[in-house]
Amino acid sequence: MTGEKHRGRDLRRLAELASIGLILPSSIAVGLFMGYFLDRWLGTEPWLLLIFTVLGIASGLLSLFRALKKEIKGDPPED
Repeated sequence: MTGEKHRGRDLRRLAELASIGLILPSSIAVGLFMGYFLDRWLGTEPWLLLIFTVLGIASGLLSLFRALKKEIKGDPPED
């Protein structure tokens, strides 16, 4: 039973580490798409695209730093 518990924890930690690599690109992509579609809808090209891209980058970096800080600190995975 304990072997399965350790394996489950290891797999969960591996999944958390793998997701760290997707945090920044996904945040930037969301900002890009939101800015692009809002620009097309409101006719404000290229301003909302630029603003939302910068916000996506900032949000992605903040999330990335938080996730890395949590991994370095060694917090146990949340259940």
